[in-house]
Order: sequence, then C-alpha cells, then structure tokens
Amino acid sequence: MGKRILVAVILAPLFFVVLFFLEPVWLAVLMAAISALASFELLRATGVAHHNGMYFCTALAAAAIPLGEWLGQEGMVLQTSALLLMVAIFWIAIRLYDREKAVRFEDVLVCLFGGLMIPWALSTLVELKGMEQGRFLVLLPVICAFLTDGGAYFAGIFLGRHRGVTRVSPNKSIEGYIGGILSGAIFLLIYGVLLEQFAGLDASLPVLAVYGLVGSAVTELGDLSFSFVKRQFGVKDYGDLLPGHGGMLDRFDSMVFAAPTLMLLVELCPPF
Repeated sequence: MGKRILVAVILAPLFFVVLFFLEPVWLAVLMAAISALASFELLRATGVAHHNGMYFCTALAAAAIPLGEWLGQEGMVLQTSALLLMVAIFWIAIRLYDREKAVRFEDVLVCLFGGLMIPWALSTLVELKGMEQGRFLVLLPVICAFLTDGGAYFAGIFLGRHRGVTRVSPNKSIEGYIGGILSGAIFLLIYGVLLEQFAGLDASLPVLAVYGLVGSAVTELGDLSFSFVKRQFGVKDYGDLLPGHGGMLDRFDSMVFAAPTLMLLVELCPPF
C-alpha cells in the first residue's frame, strides 16, 4: 500500500501538468507512449508472443492513433492504422500457419483490440484537450476514473463487508463499488464548485453529478473487464512498471472506458 501511494503522489502531479498546463501535443505524445506500452502488456499477458513483429506492428498502430487525433486527422489515421495492422498481423499468421508456434485467430483479435480499441479510447483525452475550455474538460474523465478507483479502494478496505460480488474480483466488496461510484460523483461536484469559484465558469452541478455517476459506473466496469482478461489468462498484473500499481494497463484500464464515455456526455450535454 505504501508503494502504491508513493507512486501516485509522484506521478499524479506530473500527469496533471501535462493535462492542464502543457500544449495538446505533449498529451498526444504521452498518450501515444501509454497506448504503445498498454498494447505490449496486453499481448504479453495473453500469450501473443509467437512473433516479435506482432508486438511491433500493434505498438506502432497504438502510438499513431493519439498523434493522429492531435493532428486533426483522427479518422484517416485510425482507418490507415486499422488496415495496415490487419494486413500485417494476418500476413504473419499466414506465414506461421501450421507451424509449432502458429498464430491463432484469437491472437489476431487481441492485436486488433490492443492496437486499435485501447488507443482510440485513450485518444479521446487528446480530443477533449483540444476543445474550447479543453484544459478543464480533459480533467473530467481523469477525476472520475482515478478518484473512483481510489474511493473504491479505500471504501473496500475500511467498510468492505460483503465480498465476492463477482468471481472476476472476489476480494472486492459491494461497499467498495458503491463507495467508488459515490466518490466519482462527489468529486466531480466539488470540481464544478471550484470551477465556478476560481475559473469563472458557469458549471452545471446536476450535469456534473450525472457525469460522476455514469462515469464512475463505467470506470468500475472497465476495471472488471480488464480483470476478467487477467483472470482468464492467469496473470496477477499486466506488468511491473509502476510499483504498487502493476503495469501501465493496470493503471489506465478504467480510463479506456471512462474517457470515451465522458467525451460522449460532453458532446451530448456540455457541463459549462
């Protein structure tokens, strides 16, 4: 627990600086690096290790998508990355067919998911950053995802009584899930009040409360979804890059669900 808190204390301010103060290009570069690492961790955890080219092609596609979002060519870059990755992975699969280390169709799907879906989801942070009032909007999914995780963690430790709600994460309690969802809603309401007081924005607190409830719920689902993958393949963490947190994908798994959800909510019902 000590390492977990220490890493969060060190990295959270650095992440905040990139999100709030620096130009969108730096967030795009950061998301490209995170996406490439997350895709690598996913392929390693699921056993897609038959050919180094699969790692390279998947990570390259994953890194390109957030950069394409920053360049304003997200559609073209996503389509091109999807086509080239599909061609490359199937070419590798065809070459290795009927050999000892043959590529399974499931391996192809994992590469497509890691190289396309994960970076597409994370690149919505870059899209939010590029909008009007972007430095305030981009914090919405970050607050929702990270503080939901934190709220669920501490609520589960201090209040957790009814565990085993799902067999995917049997140690997590219903109190932890509820605490996480309420934490997301409460902190987004606090964020709205701070924006009104210090940024001069006319924030809609009811809208932010809905953001918090919906965003926290999908955050919990994201965490469970990637835990489902780990359980199926018998791994505890996706990596050990971040002491106390696991790998990059362990830290950003819930963001894969939270970021595009908050992006959609912002487009449907702007908070300010």
